[in-house]
Amino acid sequence: MNRIAILEKDKCQPKKCNYACINYCPGVRMDEDTIIISEDDNKPVISEELCSGCGICVNRCVFDAINIINLPEILTEEPIHRYDVNSFELFGMPTIEEGSVVGLLGPNGIGKSTILNILSGQIIPNFGDYTQEGSWDTVIDYFKGSKLQSYFKQLSNQEIRFAYKPQMVDLLPKVVKGEVQDLLKSVDERNKMDEIIETLELETTLNRKLDKLSGGELQRIAIAAAVLRDADFYYIDEPTSWLDVKQRLNTVKAIRQLAEENRTVLLIEHDLATLDAMSDYVHVMYGEEGGYGVVSKLRGVRVGINAYINGFLNEENIRIRKQPIEFEIRPPSDLIDSEVITKYTNFNKKYDNFELEVDEGEIYQSQVITAFGPNGIGKTTYAKMLAGVTKPDNGEVEEEIKISYKPQYIQSDYDGSVQDFLYMHAEGYGTNVFNTDISKPFDLEKILDKQVSKLSGGELQRLATAVSLSQDADVYVLDEPTAFLDVEQRLKIAKAIKHIIARDDTSAIIIDHDIVFIDYISDRAMVFYGNSGEKGHATAPINLRDAMNKFLSDVEISFRRDKETNRPRVNKKDSYLDREQKEKGEYYYLED
Repeated sequence: MNRIAILEKDKCQPKKCNYACINYCPGVRMDEDTIIISEDDNKPVISEELCSGCGICVNRCVFDAINIINLPEILTEEPIHRYDVNSFELFGMPTIEEGSVVGLLGPNGIGKSTILNILSGQIIPNFGDYTQEGSWDTVIDYFKGSKLQSYFKQLSNQEIRFAYKPQMVDLLPKVVKGEVQDLLKSVDERNKMDEIIETLELETTLNRKLDKLSGGELQRIAIAAAVLRDADFYYIDEPTSWLDVKQRLNTVKAIRQLAEENRTVLLIEHDLATLDAMSDYVHVMYGEEGGYGVVSKLRGVRVGINAYINGFLNEENIRIRKQPIEFEIRPPSDLIDSEVITKYTNFNKKYDNFELEVDEGEIYQSQVITAFGPNGIGKTTYAKMLAGVTKPDNGEVEEEIKISYKPQYIQSDYDGSVQDFLYMHAEGYGTNVFNTDISKPFDLEKILDKQVSKLSGGELQRLATAVSLSQDADVYVLDEPTAFLDVEQRLKIAKAIKHIIARDDTSAIIIDHDIVFIDYISDRAMVFYGNSGEKGHATAPINLRDAMNKFLSDVEISFRRDKETNRPRVNKKDSYLDREQKEKGEYYYLED
């Protein structure tokens, strides 16, 4: 079996361990050059040809810098690209389909950024030979007879125009100054500015400066700036973070329009319902974070997403997950016996330009309550009032309870490592319970040595949610815990939350916009409605199906359940099923 050795050089500290990996390697003890010392940086270099895969060096490395990975037998060809010795490898490339939206579906850290760099010409593939610079002639010859041959030929001649929507839109104000309308005018190469402004509902942002906008507003402006460009190839990276359900479906319209004009779109999206509605095809990606990534064959969007959920790729005959993800159609929450943790009265909070009213409600043990609705309608205000961060003008929580609160926007100026941060802020850190119930599902082991100030958006999100769940609390209030997380991480965290609240007879209130995540985790739900930015009203927690029907009827969107996996899918507007469900008032899904 092929294997690769990965050495994370940032973690490796040979002066402190005196090359324990070399000293304990059986191959070295037999006078083989299984591990040698690099003349460039004095770090170990592991020979993948001589390595027996015994794993001793992995276990002996006190800094967790080494990983020996057995590759699937299906990988018989050389990688498309490898950065260096003992570093990440990418196998396969996505298919370029003109006039189509192709989605990449898979975990973070398995090559999606590498694919972008290759398709944009920033990296010329070396096909595993990292000692030589790649050449376009070799690349064009390698892809002979495929659609990528023509693509790379045009790319090498600088005949392809690109448009890119980055993931971290919160950095936009640091790069671009001024008002929104000036930015959009400067990039409007398709003469579609008015149409895109209407589609993405940006009218109220035009005269505002970029550094005064919310994350959701910046996201929509970044999407608008990308789709307004006159390009051959559009790379859209996670367009739905911080957007509500209606805004996500508006984004679908804007991106689908590119395909209708015979333009090519490659998309990364972790909201399965949005990915389903937006894409024509998907490539399922699998591998190991930081080690290797594989681009599977092109599949129709429904078949591809279902294969990902089932965890098995039939054509490749490979299992990418031990167990399938199962979506359950649960009974209404009022049929489930559960004791009340606390009750709260009607809440009211009035600002100069906004007012929120919340209906009285009850919070039960061992239940997850989700809260959803349009942006700017008061969900975060409700969370802050419940957590005691903001005081309501009227109303109160009847029983004094402990609340652990994770805010929507996470910022940390903490000067230290993740491990130090956990020692200071996470209750029970280092215990077996913490390791099993929090550290493992949140993948904290992988980031322990990183500086908190250098964490990515997804890593910071996992850390903040994990610390919140570690607290001794009666109710956990989590505001958008799925932002920047991949599908796998979202569902692992959903399982962890459900396990923790069931274990401790506590409760969680979660604000989120990912319908698949909401469906997977919810026992009951609250609907927020009203006029965005002016007045909001929140219902009491009710059963999920009733809440969804109310919310979806307000935004005029209907969902059905996939017959194979039971996952929620968006109905195409005015389709037969869309009309049938709306006539019956069943916006979420029809009863069998």
